[in-house]
Order: sequence, then structure tokens, then C-alpha cells
Amino acid sequence: MSTTTTIVTSGDRTVRRSSRRVEPIYYLFLLPTLLLFTLAITLPGVIGIFFSFTDSIGIGDWSFNGLTNYIAVFSDPAILQSYLFTFGFSIATVIVVNIVAFLLAVGLTSRIRFKTGLRTVFVIPMVISGIIIAYVFNFLFSNSLPAAGAATGIPWLETSLLANPDLAWVAIVIVTAWQAVPGTLLIYIAGLLSVPGEVYEAASIDGANKTQQLTRITVPLVAGYVVINIILGFKGFLNAYDIIVGLTNGGPGTSTRSVAMTIIAGFNGGDYAYQMANATIFFIVAILISLLQLSMTRGRNAL
Repeated sequence: MSTTTTIVTSGDRTVRRSSRRVEPIYYLFLLPTLLLFTLAITLPGVIGIFFSFTDSIGIGDWSFNGLTNYIAVFSDPAILQSYLFTFGFSIATVIVVNIVAFLLAVGLTSRIRFKTGLRTVFVIPMVISGIIIAYVFNFLFSNSLPAAGAATGIPWLETSLLANPDLAWVAIVIVTAWQAVPGTLLIYIAGLLSVPGEVYEAASIDGANKTQQLTRITVPLVAGYVVINIILGFKGFLNAYDIIVGLTNGGPGTSTRSVAMTIIAGFNGGDYAYQMANATIFFIVAILISLLQLSMTRGRNAL
């Protein structure tokens, strides 16, 4: 990339105008990525949206049926339940993850011993596959905890959370938060480390205690990081799939079936066009959330 400076004289004023010219070689490097993105993501997406207006089952003959699939999606109680669960689960998990991650970040940026080693330990869950984590916790919830409840005589612990249609979502929130906290923690640590130490020294001189420093200085100064973590986390949890499959597989019944699970199950069950309409609606929801993210983070220099 080259920069060209032009000097323009207007009356008694001399104005310098700089223009950047992009070298053609940069477009050449961009071409492979653009081609792969188009073939692997854009083109399949466009084809899928096209077939959402048909009665296709994924193979064989098909015909157009207009908005029939979309109308059916909005009146399907199973799909509406999956959206309700997905949004409720996402909101609950975002709250848990951000509270835990923020408190851990405050502790891991304070003057404690072995904080570097502790940061490494807390980041470990982020690098483990979600399905592996789910199977490990499935064993704990289904076998270890009920056995411990029976041995200690605690009645509510003897029954697995995963078998309770009213509480299975709690187990999913716990496991998802366990994996998601490290990523959020790293962002909060970066935010806390960016706060100048002189601010806290001045607050201490003015008589502010640790609690007042946390609520009146730390939280306002890292508000941008909070917004980013909430929005990115919510968008990520909307796509929940592997942990739910490993823990409950959408059960008991369909009480913990997410939108992603519903779509994939429909693809495998011959409802290709119908679930493609559902996927298109879900895509539009994700776009709206992305636009919300851009509007809320515009002008923030948090990262």
C-alpha cells in the first residue's frame, strides 16, 4: 500500500491531501480466501435459502411452495419451544459466565501469589473439546453425584439433573459456563490491566475502600469489555449444540432441544426444505444481533 500526498493551493491556504493507493498484489492475496469463503459458505447459504421455498427433502424431485415452510415454522410448537429454550439458556449462561469471569479476573489481577499459574489453570477448559467435556459431566451428573447423594443421604442429589425436564437446563448452563468462562476471563483480564494504577492510588488517597474502587472505578472503566463479552457470548450460545448433545441429546423429551439441534435433526429426518426455512429465520436473527452489537460497540475503544 502506497501513500500519495497532494498539495492544493486555495487562495492564501495550502492544503495537504493524502490518498492511499492499494497495490494490485494485495487483491491477489485476497482472492484465494474470497474464493474459498464464497464456495464454502456463501454459495451453500444461497442454495439453502433457495430450497427453503420448495418442498425438497434433500434429494430427488422438488417443486416451489412459496412461503408455506415459513408459515409452518411460525406455527410449529416444537420449533417455538426450541427458540424459547435457546434464548432462555443463552441469557442465563451469559449472566453466569460474565459474573464468574469478572470476579475471577479481579482476583487474578490483584496482588496474589501464583496468579500467573492460576491464569493458566483457569484457561485449560477453553482448549478442551465441548463434546468431551459434555460426556465427562454426563457421567458425573448421571453416576457420581447420585452415588454421592445416596452415600450421604441427600435426597435431592440422588436423582440426576439430566433426567429432570424442569432442571436439565441448569446442568447445561453449568457445563457451558465451565467451558466459556476462560475466554471471557481473558478479555476481562485485558480490560482490568488497561486501567492505570494511578487511578486506584488517587482513589485510595481520597479514602475509597476496595469495594468502592471496584464499583465506582473498575466497573465503569471496563464497561466496554462487559458489553463486548455479553454480546459475543450471547451470539455464541445461540449456536449451542455439542454440549447439549453430549449431556441430554435434547431430552428429557424435547425440553432441552436447541434451535441448532432442531435444524440438524430435520436435515437427517427428511425435512430439508422445512428446516432450511427455520435456518434462514435463525440466520436473520443472528444478523439482527450482529447489527445490535455494532451499534452498541461503535465508538468504544475497549479492544
